[in-house]
Amino acid sequence: MNIRIEKVIDSLEFDKLVKETYGKPYKFQQQNGCKERQRVRVKVPDMAVDYTNDSLPEVVNTQNMGVSFKAWLKRDPKQKLLSDDKYDNNNNNKTLWWNRKFYPNVQMVLNDLYDKCLLEAGEYVIDINW
Repeated sequence: MNIRIEKVIDSLEFDKLVKETYGKPYKFQQQNGCKERQRVRVKVPDMAVDYTNDSLPEVVNTQNMGVSFKAWLKRDPKQKLLSDDKYDNNNNNKTLWWNRKFYPNVQMVLNDLYDKCLLEAGEYVIDINW
């Protein structure tokens, strides 16, 4: 019988660490079209391919997703969206835009958390269980 021990990070705890570290809205489960309940295997540190977008349409209902780590770090979460729609700029929907559209590649975040000594090197499982 094979038994393995895994380092498991609850996705909500991961979101909390990212929010506290960078001061930005973050919800791993909401990215890439919203993830189902699952366990995502990651390695820290590991090769990362940054998103090339430095900006996105600033509306909640768009297909575009993912921005460069640099653009994500630079953006102030208090900044209003350019949309004229009051729907997009209420607090809940602005956060929804950040969570579902304006987020960096997760490996970029993991590597940076490692560089900041907030995550040890190794293999992890991010558990998404909403």
